[in-house]
Amino acid sequence: MSEFKRIPPEQAQALREQGAVVVDIRDPATYATLHISGSKHLDNHSISDFIRAADLDAPIVVVCYHGNSSQSAAAYLISQGFSDVYSMDGGFELWRTTYPSETAQGTSE
Repeated sequence: MSEFKRIPPEQAQALREQGAVVVDIRDPATYATLHISGSKHLDNHSISDFIRAADLDAPIVVVCYHGNSSQSAAAYLISQGFSDVYSMDGGFELWRTTYPSETAQGTSE
């Protein structure tokens, strides 16, 4: 079984530009306030549908608040059969300061 990789926002942005799926596991209200443009919100209610519909070989970047919870979520996705999973160090807070123009408001896209 493979393991997820921890990456900085710059590498997450490069993967995103290459078509990686960015999933945000923060709470729904926080996600709606501001999130990475094009990211998908995942929580305990939506994760099973996401897993069923996903390409298990497509790169996935998991984002949380500061880069801690995303590691557990990334490990879970690996355990569910995903092969190319990344946890973004620094989380959304670091992303927001690194790429302020690459954020959006509203519900899941």
